[in-house]
Amino acid sequence: MSRVYRSKVDWFVKLAALGLVLALLLAARTLQHHPGSGSWPVLAAVACLSLGLVAWTVLATYYTIDDACLRVRSGPFSWVIDLKDVESITPTRNPLSSPALSLDRLRIDYGRGRSLMVSPADKDTFVRDLMHRRDRRLVARMGAQ
Repeated sequence: MSRVYRSKVDWFVKLAALGLVLALLLAARTLQHHPGSGSWPVLAAVACLSLGLVAWTVLATYYTIDDACLRVRSGPFSWVIDLKDVESITPTRNPLSSPALSLDRLRIDYGRGRSLMVSPADKDTFVRDLMHRRDRRLVARMGAQ
């Protein structure tokens, strides 16, 4: 049975997303009131698309753990990590781009030198669940040999 963990969302992520959209809408509105400016509809369209992408990312950033893998979804992007490939999980505040809406993150090292940072709202339960399923899968795999 799979379990879904929502991403923690920092206040500054919400503020930055809102600020971006408002700035684009304000720019489109300003251009609309200048005679001869034909670019405001384009800017308004970009603002609407930006709003959609930001909303999609904020509303659809979550992590699903099942008996075989960790599935990470962040808006239009997704990753699948086989549990047997998970080597370590460490806390980090690394600000690099990742499917995490908070700086309160976990770095998951897996495969051949690959890593991904996530920010589940309930980090402790997430780590326990992932490691329990990973260990259970490794034991089952060893028993089959």
